[in-house]
Amino acid sequence: MLGWQFSEYTPDDGDTIFEKLLKLFQELLLHTAGNVAEALAWLTELDRQYKLTSDEYGIADFIQDLIEMGYITDSETMGMPGYVPTSKMEIALRRQALEDVFGQLKKTKSGNHITKFEGKGDEPASELRPYEFGDTLESIAVSESLRNAHINHGIDDFKLMPEDLEVQETFYQSQTSTVLMIDVSHSMILYGEDRITPAKKVALALSELITTRYPKDTLDILAFGNDAWQIEIKDLPYLEVGPFHTNTVAGLELAMDILRKRRNPNKQIFMITDGKPTCIKKGKKYYQNSFGLDRTIVSRTLGLALKCRKMGIPITTFMIARDPYLVQFVDQFTKANNGKAFYSNLQGLGEFIFLDYKNNKRKRK
Repeated sequence: MLGWQFSEYTPDDGDTIFEKLLKLFQELLLHTAGNVAEALAWLTELDRQYKLTSDEYGIADFIQDLIEMGYITDSETMGMPGYVPTSKMEIALRRQALEDVFGQLKKTKSGNHITKFEGKGDEPASELRPYEFGDTLESIAVSESLRNAHINHGIDDFKLMPEDLEVQETFYQSQTSTVLMIDVSHSMILYGEDRITPAKKVALALSELITTRYPKDTLDILAFGNDAWQIEIKDLPYLEVGPFHTNTVAGLELAMDILRKRRNPNKQIFMITDGKPTCIKKGKKYYQNSFGLDRTIVSRTLGLALKCRKMGIPITTFMIARDPYLVQFVDQFTKANNGKAFYSNLQGLGEFIFLDYKNNKRKRK
């Protein structure tokens, strides 16, 4: 029979059932703060409702593949029942977050914050150019300059003139130290909206971006509630919201302590929060007030914003709330620091942080 025979089109994204389930399982792990049993329970329920698997490949097969491929492991060897994520799964979570939030980015061997200023650690290029007033002696290409002198003046009357000199071109790159502050107060899950998971996902993506594309940069991550504490990148999937108030002062103080120890001249703070500061510490006691903007708490917070400005540390606030009085406070905070503020929804949070990280290179006066 001549001609074409048409059949019903079934869209296929090319992923196997395992790959589709893995992406969903990774999302559930972030929502459950790394609780494998809870994530698998949710996945089983979703499979029951939406038929994610087939008769040939079920959830039990998926669990077995996770174990055999090294994504989860039985924690009974550590004295705890059940399964826990492995380091391979933690790396996979960061890579998936980077792909989801920032898109595919190729790994490079060096940082890529291009500037017009020269500083320590700049990478020499292969290109040469004529000497200009102000070039350092270390940048002079000696062999090429001597060759030019021989050609221009001869051996018998040898002399080295400024027009004979050539210098090696340099790629000027800046190194940046970033502290990412994540609010883990109770308001991050208040009113039935999960705000902590997008914050964790952005932190995972940013950490993967820096470690793969800008390895000369540094990223430190801290959580703040009643107090502030530093967390490792590998701990991000397990970060949970607690019954905390919002002690922004403690978070800023810890961020400043971290950045003081960093030798990079370019420093910045990213703060993801959805609420107002409601807590500070006076001695060993907490001073807390969740009703409106407390003058004592606000005064301490604005004071630290000004102190960061004097230290040359800009603060970029990513606000996941748009209440008028909170917007007014953040505007006041931003003006005191001379920083930036973004009022983002949960979907646009990653894009905002990525663009600001790429563009927020402090100008040297």
